[in-house]
Amino acid sequence: MSDIRSRLRGARRIVVKVGTSTLTHAATSGLNFFRIDRLIQEIADLHNSGREIILVTSGAIAAGIDRMRLKKKPDTIPENQALAAIGQGVLMHAYEKVFAEYGKTMAQLLLTKADAADAHARENSRNSLMAILRMGAIPVINENDAVAVDEIRIGDNDNLSAIVATLIDAQLLIILTDIDGFYTDNPKLNPSAQLLDKIDEITPEIERLAGGPGTKLGTGGMYTKVAAAKIVSAAGIPMVIAPGSELNVLRRVVGGDRIGTVFAAKD
Repeated sequence: MSDIRSRLRGARRIVVKVGTSTLTHAATSGLNFFRIDRLIQEIADLHNSGREIILVTSGAIAAGIDRMRLKKKPDTIPENQALAAIGQGVLMHAYEKVFAEYGKTMAQLLLTKADAADAHARENSRNSLMAILRMGAIPVINENDAVAVDEIRIGDNDNLSAIVATLIDAQLLIILTDIDGFYTDNPKLNPSAQLLDKIDEITPEIERLAGGPGTKLGTGGMYTKVAAAKIVSAAGIPMVIAPGSELNVLRRVVGGDRIGTVFAAKD
């Protein structure tokens, strides 16, 4: 076990980000309740071990699409905002129900870029999160898609999770996604692509492999995840990209197992 992996065992305050692809069924956009239950069970178990867990979640718009029985995601911002407002309630109801089954209290927070960029709002957001953690509840955070537009959006929940991690001085960020980690090429297009166990430094070559936003050249949507890694690495926080469908993925990451890709923190 590498030193960087073994040090993850000491993380007591952990931000977990889960993407839409992990929370939903690909064919229907409907919520994958089996996977949600398994994820919350792991979070509850880590919480019982004395760790503080903060969950950053996607999936509100997808849940709204499913609830309204739409066949595809709309093109306009107002329609997506409406679906986010509808789906947010569906998503939080699912989380609340499962958390309660494991004896845990969750607290919902919706953030926009202004909450992170403005110093006063940032301090208020931090104070609120710290108070929730002191009470022993589990914060569940999403971007406020129902009111956010392009000018005030944080932009993606990978970025949001990195901002939250730096906001509360987390000791580890775990991003759960639909691929196994960071590859040398897009594994969906190149079967010979190799999974990297760890990345000590985000070099121009790593950024090139990640591609750009909205491109087909990135290694499975890695652009925003590498951007998140740069944020937390600069703040001295390690980050792991891991497969959200893997059994006991959180416990394996925190236990120091070789799963996914770990990005080292700068001193």
